[in-house]
Amino acid sequence: MEKPILGIHHVTAIASDPQRNVDFYTELLGLRLVKRTVNFDDPGTYHLYFGDDTGTPGTILTFFPWPGAARGTPGVGQVTVTSFSVPERSLDYWEQRLRSARVPAERSGKRFDETVLTFADPDGLKLEMVAHAGADGSRVRGTGIPEEHAIRGFYAVTLSEQGFEATADLLRTMGFRDVAEQGNRFRFEVGDGGSGARVDVLCVPEAPHGRVLVGTVHHVAWRVADDESQAAWREKLLEIRPNVTPVIDRCYFHSVYFREPGGVLFELATDPPGFAIDEPVDSLGESLKLPSWLEPHRKEIEEVLPPLQLHRLLEAQKSGGPSPQSTR
Repeated sequence: MEKPILGIHHVTAIASDPQRNVDFYTELLGLRLVKRTVNFDDPGTYHLYFGDDTGTPGTILTFFPWPGAARGTPGVGQVTVTSFSVPERSLDYWEQRLRSARVPAERSGKRFDETVLTFADPDGLKLEMVAHAGADGSRVRGTGIPEEHAIRGFYAVTLSEQGFEATADLLRTMGFRDVAEQGNRFRFEVGDGGSGARVDVLCVPEAPHGRVLVGTVHHVAWRVADDESQAAWREKLLEIRPNVTPVIDRCYFHSVYFREPGGVLFELATDPPGFAIDEPVDSLGESLKLPSWLEPHRKEIEEVLPPLQLHRLLEAQKSGGPSPQSTR
């Protein structure tokens, strides 16, 4: 029997400029760049992973930066909002921090008794901070953000759908439970529930379909405990979703992909082996890592990729340079 799906593993989105992407998520939001690699299917493109100190599943936001690509269009068939978990009294801090960096941020009212701060990254990707009592301890150090306000990982993702029933049925098959509804928003939880194990389905029948390009989410990955559990879930999903892929080795986890009935690309990703398999935890993200089959092409790949600098803005501030406002 398959083990329960545990919650969100990672969310992958599309950015434009990779340096601006790194500056925003590490220096403004205080996440750690835990892996600097490439899109294995397109090695001329970075794949950048941000998360907590070790890249714990449930904290990982990843990007394919496509310099010069067009902006995408948010709409149905997409993850349209990615929500972070922050401590209950942290929204004032984040609102002030974002606005001081010229990032528009606004309180979007109560949702299921939660207080929500909405903003977007430099490419227009819609993000939220959700303040709640259940936010656990910080695992990101040395960011300049007080520990009592630091991002704790994901809170939830929001799927925008023209319909509701087919997506809801699939989520229930995957072990999700209906836990709340508010207007056209339906909330589901999986595993032990709580922060990082939630998905909201927003039913917007009149909305247009989205276009996945810069500033939109490419896919959401759900956590499975190990290869055995992934294989069991794959067999179960094949009974109702004939488009489930074979297992693909992503080095840091193993993946299968499929589209849910509304069009959102789902992934099942294993917790192991993790991000420390090819570099020490203390130096995660500091150098370009390639899978074994791309290593012979390192020179050509490095010539194509633009240079990246970590802690660029923090170092500039120490020498009297620009503030995090330059992340915009």
